[in-house]
Amino acid sequence: MAGPSLRGIAILSDLPAEALRELERGCQWHRYERGKQIFDRASLDRDVYFVVEGRVDIVDYSLTGREVSYASVAVGGFFGELAAIDGEPRSASVVAGTPSVIATLDAAQFRTLLARHPSVAMHVLERLARIVRSNNERIMDLATLGAVQRVHREILRLAGGKSVGPVTVDPAPTQSEIARRAATTRETVARVVSALRHSGLVRRKGRAMIVDDPAALGRSVARLSGVLGPKAKA
Repeated sequence: MAGPSLRGIAILSDLPAEALRELERGCQWHRYERGKQIFDRASLDRDVYFVVEGRVDIVDYSLTGREVSYASVAVGGFFGELAAIDGEPRSASVVAGTPSVIATLDAAQFRTLLARHPSVAMHVLERLARIVRSNNERIMDLATLGAVQRVHREILRLAGGKSVGPVTVDPAPTQSEIARRAATTRETVARVVSALRHSGLVRRKGRAMIVDDPAALGRSVARLSGVLGPKAKA
């Protein structure tokens, strides 16, 4: 039976077969059950983690203990590169969102990988650029939007930023997951989603969420934010 493999990891897709096998031999392999913490914020661990199976959630906690979700990393993704690059403590905690298989590579080997394979280094740079852009957007949302608008924006993100529907999100995130991403409460998410269903913008079908008109939802966010005038049509 074949052993664990890194073939599905996107940033390693251009590696020659032998280089990939060498990397696999240098990894440690771990299984995590749903909800298991992989590492804590401020941990001194410097490894880089590749998601071979499952999904992990990158989270932090407010002073009141509320969990805030920064992002999720699914199969084929990676995380932990910041500490491996700059040697600083972890900037967030990571928990398994589903049962997961994770491969870990120590910081020295990761830095060697970047030096030897420019295509991998470019993938990492592109990911860091996406993180900066995403964080800028989230900071602006927190500074300028109320909780209702943030929930709307999070649902738009789940729809992939598309302007034409319907868009199916399957499986749909739980209300608690949306609340963590929107930095609000589950009760607020429940009220907002109920209102969106009533207005016909969002509906459930089995375990999926369907956003029928993302453009109308986007206009709703703009109107609530005062970008559109009160008489603008949906």
